[in-house]
Amino acid sequence: MLLHSYAKMLPKADRYTIGQESLNYTLKIIQLIFQACYKSPDKKYLYLEEADLKLKILKIMIRLLFDIKSLDLKKYLALQEALQQVGNMLGGWLKSLK
Repeated sequence: MLLHSYAKMLPKADRYTIGQESLNYTLKIIQLIFQACYKSPDKKYLYLEEADLKLKILKIMIRLLFDIKSLDLKKYLALQEALQQVGNMLGGWLKSLK
């Protein structure tokens, strides 16, 4: 996981606050997507909607890490690209359920 490897390199003060919270959000998104796989179509939407909301919050946290200079531009762009891909897949799945 890209974020996990970058979190180890964050300054100590950020690693145990916003870095840890970002990792927690990432794990929660994975859990929600996994749970959605085993639900009926009407319930899938609720799990995926929650995952999408958490993904948006995670993107903001990653941006905050960049703004406070805990992440350099290269790492920030790599994370944003990965999050964008997840968002596109999640959005497509949500769209197909409507």
